[in-house]
Amino acid sequence: MAIFEQALDHVLRWEGGYVNDPRDPGGETKYGISKRAYPNEDIKAMTKERAGELYRKDYWIAAGCPELRPALALAVFDTAVNCGVKRAKVWLAEAGGDLHKFMVRRATHYALLDSIDDYYAKGWYNRLLDIYRRAVVLDLGPR
Repeated sequence: MAIFEQALDHVLRWEGGYVNDPRDPGGETKYGISKRAYPNEDIKAMTKERAGELYRKDYWIAAGCPELRPALALAVFDTAVNCGVKRAKVWLAEAGGDLHKFMVRRATHYALLDSIDDYYAKGWYNRLLDIYRRAVVLDLGPR
């Protein structure tokens, strides 16, 4: 399976299906695609295929993932989806391409959020650990 498909599979597992949680500033969301970010999309009717198209163009490519080694591409893509493309690119530059430093930067971001909500925080940290485990396995895999 190509790295983008692996990364997309990871994101879709964490982002889940349709929700319209009033606590979520993104509003109506399906597969992590929010009405706030995509006001012209029919969120409720969103398919996994359409979500994949949006993720490939607006997150995977926009964050520079095709140029990264698989482990870092997976981590940067997930970060771009969860924290924004701009932050993912800045943190990647700050980390100098080091996976561990990149993930520490993301964890630090969560810890420093003024509006951190325990409802979301546990899931954010669990997701962070999951992506780190997957990325390490990719780094240790066959070359």
